[in-house]
Amino acid sequence: MTHVQRFRLTEDNAAAHAAADQLFAVVRRALEIVLPLETEILHVGATAIPGCLTKGDLDIVVRVERQAFAIAEHCLAARFTRNGGSVRTDDFAAFQDDGRTPHLGIQLTLKGGPFDVFHRFAAAPRADPELVARYNTLKRAHHDHPMTVYRAAKDAFIGDVLQSCPPSSSRDDG
Repeated sequence: MTHVQRFRLTEDNAAAHAAADQLFAVVRRALEIVLPLETEILHVGATAIPGCLTKGDLDIVVRVERQAFAIAEHCLAARFTRNGGSVRTDDFAAFQDDGRTPHLGIQLTLKGGPFDVFHRFAAAPRADPELVARYNTLKRAHHDHPMTVYRAAKDAFIGDVLQSCPPSSSRDDG
């Protein structure tokens, strides 16, 4: 019998946000020492958005220029497990640390590359409480449903948000 992973919101949203903020500060300090100087290390995902419901994990995006991508990927691979369920390309790699509390996911993106959208999405609901409300409604509707169903709905929501907010060159490190 196959185990179906389910999407579950945390019971204590405020504590989840605080734990993610605390772990982000620790991980950012550790990564700033080993990654190229121009690297941007940003807290993204639900815990980076005030008032957003979360399953209680921490998502970080590491944004680099083309010349620093291989170095950053090597540094991250030496410290974290590759996320085998994620795509890996010349401009994107995903890592995770299941041993951290909260669970830690790190996305390495090439600045301006096709996967360089995590910071843009996080910035949109931070600037628009209505988007937070809509995102929370989506999350509540998928609580305790299969993760694949939630992720499909979330991907569609994120796609719609990103289409409505054009890329900008400004930095947003939530």
